[in-house]
Amino acid sequence: MKSHNKSDLLPKNYQELLLKYRKQEPVVLAMGDLPKSIRKTVNSGLQHYTGEWSSTQRAHLLKRCMFGIDKDDLNSVDSLSMDEIVEMLFQQREVTPPVNDYNEVAEAEDPDVPFGETWVNAKHGNDWEGPRTVSLKVWLIRKMLLQPVGLEEKMVFFWHNLLPIQTWGIFFGKLSYQYFDMLRRNAFGNFKTMIRELTLNPAMLIYLNGAFNIKEAPDENYARELQELFCIGKGPNAKFTEGDVQMAARVLTGWTFDWEKWETEGELEAVFVPEIHDSSDKTFSSFYNDQTIAGRSGVDAAVELDEMLDMIFSNQETALYICRRFYQFFVYPEIDDTVEKQVIAPLAELFRNHNYEIKPVLEALLKSEHFYDHANIGAMIKSPPEYIFGLWRAFGVNTAEEDDLTANFLQHQGLLWYMSALGAEIGDPPSVSGWPAYYQEPSFDKYWITTDTIANRAIASDSLVFWGFWVHEDLSVPADLIAFVKGLTSPADPNEMLRETTEIFHGIPVDEVIIGQLKKILLSGQDSDVYWTAAWQQLMADPDNEEYKLVVENRLKATFQYLLQMGESQLM
Repeated sequence: MKSHNKSDLLPKNYQELLLKYRKQEPVVLAMGDLPKSIRKTVNSGLQHYTGEWSSTQRAHLLKRCMFGIDKDDLNSVDSLSMDEIVEMLFQQREVTPPVNDYNEVAEAEDPDVPFGETWVNAKHGNDWEGPRTVSLKVWLIRKMLLQPVGLEEKMVFFWHNLLPIQTWGIFFGKLSYQYFDMLRRNAFGNFKTMIRELTLNPAMLIYLNGAFNIKEAPDENYARELQELFCIGKGPNAKFTEGDVQMAARVLTGWTFDWEKWETEGELEAVFVPEIHDSSDKTFSSFYNDQTIAGRSGVDAAVELDEMLDMIFSNQETALYICRRFYQFFVYPEIDDTVEKQVIAPLAELFRNHNYEIKPVLEALLKSEHFYDHANIGAMIKSPPEYIFGLWRAFGVNTAEEDDLTANFLQHQGLLWYMSALGAEIGDPPSVSGWPAYYQEPSFDKYWITTDTIANRAIASDSLVFWGFWVHEDLSVPADLIAFVKGLTSPADPNEMLRETTEIFHGIPVDEVIIGQLKKILLSGQDSDVYWTAAWQQLMADPDNEEYKLVVENRLKATFQYLLQMGESQLM
């Protein structure tokens, strides 16, 4: 059998293509305020929450489970109980795959995929894999932006961070799409099933060299990350050894591609090839109870993978590690001894008792006293997609018509590059560990905030408020502030209008002092609330009056600029 290197799968001008399709426009810097977390010591546990159920708790739940919220989201759950909302969050919906929306941007025609038709079944397209990869990324962004009330998109992002590939490194849109489809199908399902599918996923076989793992030269990349990052972790009791990594690599030898099909058809499919599998016995350390996986020959040797996964999932650390990652993503990055005992340990027991089904664990966490503890509300810094998509969703910014494929491509490509400037290019975490904000002690989510990224966040909010978000050659329209305020419950009352607004944009309930500061800007320094009420009522009575509109818009622009650059706007 002919051997292959990963570089054989990439077009010869890969680096040139990569630079072309990742080109970013320069971003002007401006300073903003760093957010401050208000997280305090938390003693609550996993008991079912029975406390106050107000808009504060409902907004907290939706913000942690979605990429920002709008007024319609809050209205849709206003009369629902916690159990009813959580049930709604776990609904999964049919997904249509990405299509060729890049021809007009590329100023050429993809020879294998007509404009408007999906490319997810196409063979490798050489130079066209750049546009297809961007097409996948903008498709992911569109799904995040247009998400209904639900947890699905947030879970795809969670698993992509925990079990990552880098799509630019794969440079095969079809395989990257298959990877994301696998994450979506298993998002609320069985974790063990997902890990098995991940192990044999063609994109992962390329990314961590599994396809090049042969008995004469075992490659330890995937064997190491399977334990260190994907299942066991690096906790104080994660005592697997270098020998365990070597044994796992030998178990995994033989899983590769049908190279003949690649050369003749441009397709990559995972197959087991007994001739390159290590057929000797593999004995693991005391961490795995000195278990030996008997070596096998022929097609029967493929069963060694399942035996090894059974061994890994029988270890207590697997459930503990994944439950810690759930907690750090949905609740708070730091885990102290109290949280480990009162939240993580019972969650892990639940995980094991349900044979690693994901949904029961997340349901228990999202319905727990601990999740709704006041110390956990507004205690995390928003990630770039939570911040940027949250702004767009809240303001209802989506200028492209749904059937205008090119306009949608350009709009979401602009968001893609902007997201990269904030430190989180969708589809490409910086390493196999994911984004540092989700694992790197002691800073965790503070990694999202640097002098550059906080400035870029301020530019993003200013853009929406004043002149519009950069897309391509043109600007998208700015946020329609009047339409936003009009959709609130009490737009003519400055106090209630500002409370509703901060509930949507701020991670924590704000006090009267902050409302007073915002109202002072809204009233242009005047003392009486009627100064706003009269201006709003005049505009509503005569909405085509440009003078009335200008007065209201100017006050809203100044108010929203201040509101969106407050530290509380960076929290959720």
